[in-house]
Amino acid sequence: MGPVPNEKSGPLSEQFPPLTENAAAVESDRCLFCFDAPCTHACPTHIDIPGFIKKISTGNLRGSAQTIYASNLLGATCARVCPVQELCEGACVLGADHKPIAIGRLQRYAMDYAHEHHVRPKVSEVRTGNRIAVIGAGPAGLSCAGELARQGHSATIFEKRSSPGGLSTYGIIGLREPMEVALGEAQLIQELGVEIQCSRELGQDITLAGLQRDFGAVVLAAGLGRTPALGIEGEHAIVDGLEFIEGSKTDPGQLHVGRKVLVIGAGNTAIDCATIARRLGEGRVTIVYRRSEREMTCYEHEYRFAREEGIEFRFLTQPSRVLLDEGEPIGLECMSVELGVPDASGRPTPMLVSASAFILEADQIIKAVGQERPSLAELLGLRTARGFIAVDAEFQTSLAGVYAIGDCVRSKGAASTVMGVQDGKLAAAAIGRKLKTDQSKAEVR
Repeated sequence: MGPVPNEKSGPLSEQFPPLTENAAAVESDRCLFCFDAPCTHACPTHIDIPGFIKKISTGNLRGSAQTIYASNLLGATCARVCPVQELCEGACVLGADHKPIAIGRLQRYAMDYAHEHHVRPKVSEVRTGNRIAVIGAGPAGLSCAGELARQGHSATIFEKRSSPGGLSTYGIIGLREPMEVALGEAQLIQELGVEIQCSRELGQDITLAGLQRDFGAVVLAAGLGRTPALGIEGEHAIVDGLEFIEGSKTDPGQLHVGRKVLVIGAGNTAIDCATIARRLGEGRVTIVYRRSEREMTCYEHEYRFAREEGIEFRFLTQPSRVLLDEGEPIGLECMSVELGVPDASGRPTPMLVSASAFILEADQIIKAVGQERPSLAELLGLRTARGFIAVDAEFQTSLAGVYAIGDCVRSKGAASTVMGVQDGKLAAAAIGRKLKTDQSKAEVR
């Protein structure tokens, strides 16, 4: 069964309700259906946005869904988690003087219809006999495997977690994407003929040599690692942000939320953690960040949202020690920061101000300061770029026949779900071309 609109009420249920038939009709009729539409150019997967909206306006929801699938197999996820304000809706020509078209919500409307009525992407009836292994069932891996299946290839995904979906399932607040949506997308990919084997980890349950023996190509889509250590005293009492989000989705009733919560970090994951603490708790929630508001890595609209939620911010603040009482946190010792010259990231370097220590009271501290670089690079002896797996224009790594996509290769630019989906699509096309070329050469011999 595919994902359906989440009708559960609660503090972490979907932020926006599904559009009604009338609301979708009114909103789609506002679209100007631009030629060479800027919204389509702004979409990393280049969905024909005027095309799918036009079909909604004429009541052709089946056709609308197929238009989305043609460019993006994970349309239901992207409709919910894409930063549309920065992408398609931000490029809408109506945005300058009017309200931009609600592209994300219209896409969700079409995708919800597709899942409810079992509208599935078109798949080639010709089977090639080629077998490809994909490591990781996150958005990048699901997209790649699904696109390979559409070409007629046989794809098998190996996922170390007990359920597929990656961060969409475990690491994105339910306010934006409920688990059932992410799991429904994975089921859709399976229905295209993709096999997903969960609880199978590369380096533990399977080996690269074994995959290279049994498959014609291997795609690494394993994402990134755990939240890195802060290296401060008492850090063992700090909660991992991704684990905190996972708990809010898998068992929110058992999730511990303090009355004085500090969240270290200022990316979108930090905003998610703070939002969960604010909505499930009854106390004060403060985000602690060592740079200024200008350098925050979260999207601007997420920052505004957090402010509206009543979440507080402490900028130019560097944690230095967790204060404990019988093993439980009671505060976070911090130091004031001044910003210096730009570092390797292009942002000003935080410089501690001497004799500036102060204490922030807290009974729960959460860290959301990014993720560690992919460990698979070292495990497999792959060439890297700034700690990420290095790939060429065709997504091939330094090992022949081994490809990599998604966050594990994102050495430049911001990582996002939609970029992972596009990586999967492009890599599948590249692998298809390579397999076809190899087959032609074999026939000539």
